[in-house]
Amino acid sequence: MVPVPNFEPAPGKEPICRRHSAAPEIAVSCSPRHVAGWRFPLVFFAALLALLPARAADDPLQPWRSGVRVRAVTEVPGRHTIHSYYVANPESPDGRRVLFFASTHPAGEVGEVRMIERATGKETVLARDVHTEDAHRAACQQWLSGGKRVAFHEPVGKRWHVVVIDVETLARTVVAEDRQVGFGRPSGDLLPLYGCHWNPGAHRDLEVWDAATGQVRTVVKIGAVEQKYGDWLTKEFAGKPTSVFFPVLSPDLKRVFFKMAAGNGGDNYAVKGASARQGLVCCDLAHGGLIWMREKWGHPAWHPDSRHILEMGNVMFDSDGGPYAKLAGIPYLRGSHPSVSPDGRLMVTDGIAEVAGAKPNDWGVLVGDLREGKWALLHSFEQSRGANSWRRNHPHPAFSADGKRIYFNVSSGQFTRLFVAEAGAGK
Repeated sequence: MVPVPNFEPAPGKEPICRRHSAAPEIAVSCSPRHVAGWRFPLVFFAALLALLPARAADDPLQPWRSGVRVRAVTEVPGRHTIHSYYVANPESPDGRRVLFFASTHPAGEVGEVRMIERATGKETVLARDVHTEDAHRAACQQWLSGGKRVAFHEPVGKRWHVVVIDVETLARTVVAEDRQVGFGRPSGDLLPLYGCHWNPGAHRDLEVWDAATGQVRTVVKIGAVEQKYGDWLTKEFAGKPTSVFFPVLSPDLKRVFFKMAAGNGGDNYAVKGASARQGLVCCDLAHGGLIWMREKWGHPAWHPDSRHILEMGNVMFDSDGGPYAKLAGIPYLRGSHPSVSPDGRLMVTDGIAEVAGAKPNDWGVLVGDLREGKWALLHSFEQSRGANSWRRNHPHPAFSADGKRIYFNVSSGQFTRLFVAEAGAGK
């Protein structure tokens, strides 16, 4: 794994996180494959920079510069095919299958959880008549237990169920009611759960379901969050009761970050004002305790070192409270959902990509070298069509477990479709 150097804000800029190092600064202008208007000052610690490989031939971006094959995951017509989110790789850990939500519903909000065999194209329906909150994250379908299980959530009547499917037997288990699912790790057994953000009722804590034991346990109590960050919660949410929202486990399963929510009650979740949501809180599950907080939520994703968090704006935060990096050279795409490759050397993001050479208003998928600031625009496309959900779907790119493929959604036609970019496949 390539270590992440600790960077600091450029002189004259206010730090976003509360704690930051006062170590000496060295400002460097770095703009490989420069795009006009996108120069970010780079501040680094020499000792940490020395840990990074510097060989000219060691270029993790090279496989993505040319010969990249971009195609639809399935050619079956007349339906939406949606992968859930940028923090969830839709490919199974062994690389054999791809998980997606299939729907013929115009809004893409009702359909099936399916998987497709990469080698043969054979599809298996894991769950039918699945209703969703929106097409933005579909059913939050995700791999679990090394690919042996698939988890998702759905409303049944007025109650939400978290469901786990055994991939081989297709046995269905409802592991929790009146909760929704966050995102665990495909290789792990832990599935984070939280109360419905618009009306959590008694379920304001963060819980996890453990596939190894079949048990649900509380890992973060709302009282602990209120005790540590109560002043901010009162100010941000005008004194309304809050709950944990949208937890995402770290790769080593020892940490979790989440957003805070203040629901407006009732049963109508399909509106933008169903709840107020803000903040980024990080908890150390291994040792207990809330360790870091940022007052704004963008689109965070874990670095594979389970310590750093990549955010929209091309910013890398240290969840231990150390200095943060404003990544140099890589264009910032508006609306981006960035995530990091499994080896920690590359990032992938989506967003409005005109600054990277795309047509005005077109979205694109861009890969960047976290070390050098070099980048390549893999694909650009119209993103204004597809599923007409009240909360629209975005590309949400994510690397496969081996880092050789990137999956993303495209809404350039009547249907939103799941695509894959394969490094070097076109050579």
